[in-house]
Amino acid sequence: MTSPTPLQGTDLVDCARANAKQGIETAALQCGYGEDLNTFAQQLKQACQQMNLQVKELSELITDQEMLLQLGTGEIVAPDTASEL
Repeated sequence: MTSPTPLQGTDLVDCARANAKQGIETAALQCGYGEDLNTFAQQLKQACQQMNLQVKELSELITDQEMLLQLGTGEIVAPDTASEL
């Protein structure tokens, strides 16, 4: 869901991370920045710095787990039912 106002801080980082795989245009739109990619990038960089995250590109927000699942090389291990462990 697209934010009606530009997100800031941890909300911005969380939203950008959730949409990073779709690219900067989609992430900016979903985070409430529309087509203003420069402001989105500046605010995201500032928010990451406040959280002590060293991020130079949006793609760096994608976690290793997400990358493995996207590539299909990861294996999800889970019980067959809630009662089976």
